[in-house]
Amino acid sequence: MNYKQRAELRKRLAYPIMRAFEKWIEGYYPKALQGGKMSKALAYTYNLFLRLSRYHLDGRYLPDNNGAENAIRPVAVGRKGYLFCGNHDAAENAAIMYSLLGCCKASDVNPREWLTDVFSKIALYNSNYDLDLADLLPHNWKKSNSCQNIPKNTH
Repeated sequence: MNYKQRAELRKRLAYPIMRAFEKWIEGYYPKALQGGKMSKALAYTYNLFLRLSRYHLDGRYLPDNNGAENAIRPVAVGRKGYLFCGNHDAAENAAIMYSLLGCCKASDVNPREWLTDVFSKIALYNSNYDLDLADLLPHNWKKSNSCQNIPKNTH
C-alpha cells in the first residue's frame, strides 16, 4: 500500500478503536485511585493521546519505534562487551572498530571490501602526509572507490 492508502485504512479501522480507547480512559480515570499506578498511567496516556491519534492521519507514521530501537541495539550490546575487553586500550580499540563498522552500515558500504582496501592503503597514508586519512572513512571511501558498484555479498 502507498501512504495515502495506508492512512485511509487506518482512518477507517484504527481510528474508531483509538477513539473508543480515549473514551474508556475518560470514563475510567475518575474511578481510579488518585495517585495510584493506574491513575498515573491513564493520565500519562491521555496527555499523549493527541500525538498518538495523529497516527491515522498520515500513512508514513509508524505505530512504534522499533526501527530506532533496532538501530541502537548494537551500541547497547557493545557497551556491555567493552567491560570485558581486558584493559582500557583494548576497549577503546573495540569501540573504534564498532564505530567504523557502524559507519560502513550507515553508508551502505560492504565492510569486508572497505577493510580489505583500507588495509592495503593504510601504510601509504601513514608515510605520506599529503594524503588525508579521512578519505578512508567509509562515507568518503564510497564516494571515491570503484568497488561501490560491485554488488554486496548477500551471504
